[in-house]
Amino acid sequence: MAKPIRIGIDLGGTKIEGLALDGAGAEIARLRILTPQHDYAATVKAILEVVNYLERRVKSLSGDRPLASVGVGIPGTVVAATGLVKNSNSTWLNGQPLEHDLTAALGRPVRCANDANCLAVSEATDGAAAGARMVFAVILGTGCGGGVAVNGSVHVGPNGVAGEWGHNPLPWATAEEWPGSLCYCGQRGCIETWISGTALARDHAASNPAVVGQRMASPEIAAAAAAGDVAAEASMVRLEDRIGRALASVVNMLDPDVIVFGGGLSKLDRLYANVPALVARHVFGGGTLATPLLRAKHGDASGVRGAAWLWPA
Repeated sequence: MAKPIRIGIDLGGTKIEGLALDGAGAEIARLRILTPQHDYAATVKAILEVVNYLERRVKSLSGDRPLASVGVGIPGTVVAATGLVKNSNSTWLNGQPLEHDLTAALGRPVRCANDANCLAVSEATDGAAAGARMVFAVILGTGCGGGVAVNGSVHVGPNGVAGEWGHNPLPWATAEEWPGSLCYCGQRGCIETWISGTALARDHAASNPAVVGQRMASPEIAAAAAAGDVAAEASMVRLEDRIGRALASVVNMLDPDVIVFGGGLSKLDRLYANVPALVARHVFGGGTLATPLLRAKHGDASGVRGAAWLWPA
């Protein structure tokens, strides 16, 4: 009997990454290609090419080519009622029946899920939150995303937006923070405009107007803070305070067993030392936080692994 093979696809704005896992979750093959820009048909074709490559690779390694299950993480969500993609910042996917078209082209069911939900599933399955009943996953990168896994499976909700914490207003906003910047979603003051890597760079520049023509990226700000730069440290403290407030609203609503961090900012050790107390300060009842805040075990590979795990054993 052929061994069960799972293929995960991480459909990003600039790259498509594919991964084949064996039945135990060990990596067999991997491929990364560029995402076709502003071309839906070419994007579908590219995903098919990645799946076909991975299945050929599995056959070359094992002498067998089992029909693999396929899961796809996307920067958006599929609306259950219509089967169409919405809320994708890769705008050429919006309004398209991606799951249906991939299923038809591959001749097997394909499951699509939000990329942050894939992170949550990956870490709940065999990552930092393995075995936890409810996992909230945070992506702190260029933007700010969130996803929910319950008993190792994606929780989407009837509107397809479960976990989209980045598009709620920043809680307990100060006078200086109100009403906040305009978000690409059309609302103002969204969490994403305050705690992404992009937001950190913007906030640091706005708070240091005398530094003309030297806008720093978020890794540079974090490095400067570690080196003792007072202004950079102040920007990092503001970021951590905002993350604390934003996560406190998640704890007050969901009270997850584990919160897992992914994305570029998740690599900052100081977040795990400083943010828990800032969350506790705003949690209902106050004082303590029993929920651990953990770095994603699988790092940048967690999203594509989670896409593969959209099909359980």
